[in-house]
Amino acid sequence: MTRKINIFDTTLRDGEQSPGASMNTEEKLVVARQLLRLNVDVIEAGFPISSPGDFESVRRIAELAGDQATVCGLTRAVEKDIDAAADALKYAKRPRIHTGIGVSPSHLRDKLRITEDECVERAVKCVKYARNFVEDVQFYAEDAGRSDYDFLVRVIEAVIKAGATVVNIPDTTGYSLPEEFGARIKYLMDHVDGIEKATVSVHCHNDLGMATALSLAGVKNGATQVECTINGLGERAGNTAMEEVVMGIKMHGDELDACTEINTREFIKASRLVSSITGMNVQANKAIVGANAFAHSSGIHQDGVLKKRDTYEIIDPADVGAGTSQIVLTARSGHAALKHRLEELGYELEGEALDQVYEAFLNLADKKKEVYDEDLESLVNERDRNESALYALEGVQVSTGFPLTPTATVTLRNAADQVVTACEYGTGPIDAVYKAVNKIVQVDNELTEFSVQSVTRGIDALGEVTIRVTAPDGGVYTGRGADNDIIVSSTKAYLNALNRLLNDKQEHRR
Repeated sequence: MTRKINIFDTTLRDGEQSPGASMNTEEKLVVARQLLRLNVDVIEAGFPISSPGDFESVRRIAELAGDQATVCGLTRAVEKDIDAAADALKYAKRPRIHTGIGVSPSHLRDKLRITEDECVERAVKCVKYARNFVEDVQFYAEDAGRSDYDFLVRVIEAVIKAGATVVNIPDTTGYSLPEEFGARIKYLMDHVDGIEKATVSVHCHNDLGMATALSLAGVKNGATQVECTINGLGERAGNTAMEEVVMGIKMHGDELDACTEINTREFIKASRLVSSITGMNVQANKAIVGANAFAHSSGIHQDGVLKKRDTYEIIDPADVGAGTSQIVLTARSGHAALKHRLEELGYELEGEALDQVYEAFLNLADKKKEVYDEDLESLVNERDRNESALYALEGVQVSTGFPLTPTATVTLRNAADQVVTACEYGTGPIDAVYKAVNKIVQVDNELTEFSVQSVTRGIDALGEVTIRVTAPDGGVYTGRGADNDIIVSSTKAYLNALNRLLNDKQEHRR
């Protein structure tokens, strides 16, 4: 039978200890509601003795959780700490007191300045005292990752006999390697008398970037509770990220003989909520919840994903609330990705038409980091505008600035495939360009409207110009043009309007 792994969330306690990530009581309640939607097994709501705010947070979250989750308060191995936690948890339907003490040579020698015997005595005393208030007592052996194996066995065995229902084996400093940490858990499972009476929990830090790997190694070797946080928030480099360890268990459940009951479809929502409240941004390449977690920009990868998603994705984005895979259009994207995105936008292009848009797409992609849907629409529209053009833009060059006189050189190709160039001065660069175009096209008109706007976001966005010209007979013709260079956009827009005017004249002659 597959073992159920309890998910112990400490976003509101250890996560909040991340510098700059503190939350007030109301914010903690918002996060706690999301944790309940995730269906976590245990919520460590705070450290009640540390401040009135933490005490109130634990009290109110205990009321909020009801029967749905165990609510836990942290303490030191000090009676007044345990008293405060018990008081904060008195209305909890499923209360747990989490108490403990350091067990590594470093903690005993430098921090606590006590002997091993004194450590065991204090550990047993705090567990027994906590059992006066609640039936569910969790003991943490702080810095267990650097402790002596046999002394750790001695401590854990003693606290289980004293009544601890959960024993927490933390790699407090993130020092361990996964194989060694897994071996440590197995050693406890094999050598602690009565270990089967307690839940073995792991609490790993990310100082070497291995918190998730350490936690999974613990699960593989017998642990049945993982302590973690949303987005991996926590002291220093953070804790095990809940979304990573849960999806790791989901992907490798058979190998680990493990499963969880987490509602994984709430991960993206939880990640964004915690990021918004704490102000701690999630890096784009963060596993599971990062902006790029399901994004593909390589043409080879895009082609594979479009043919069959799991070619390059081991997780269905919908399973974590991320919607669908993202095909990010960049200079590395191929025909298949472009055609797919165009079809999503409603454009059916094949053969030469697709090749023309793809060439324009590559030219644009070389200038921008990413090409957006609005860019593609502009490119397709630009191609359509050029299809029926009597005059096509071959080139435009402008000299402007103070104290120079704005000068424009414009080269056009006409319907007879002749290339014509003209140069003109103007009051500004656009005026100079339009005068040069008029010298070639020679059709009477009056410019009545000119506007420019960014097609997409960013300083490298396409600029789309819309103009209106009025013919002598009163006809109004709209022209549009898009390019990274606003002068080029303006030229394209003017030509588009004039081409419409000329085409209309030809239609009337017929």
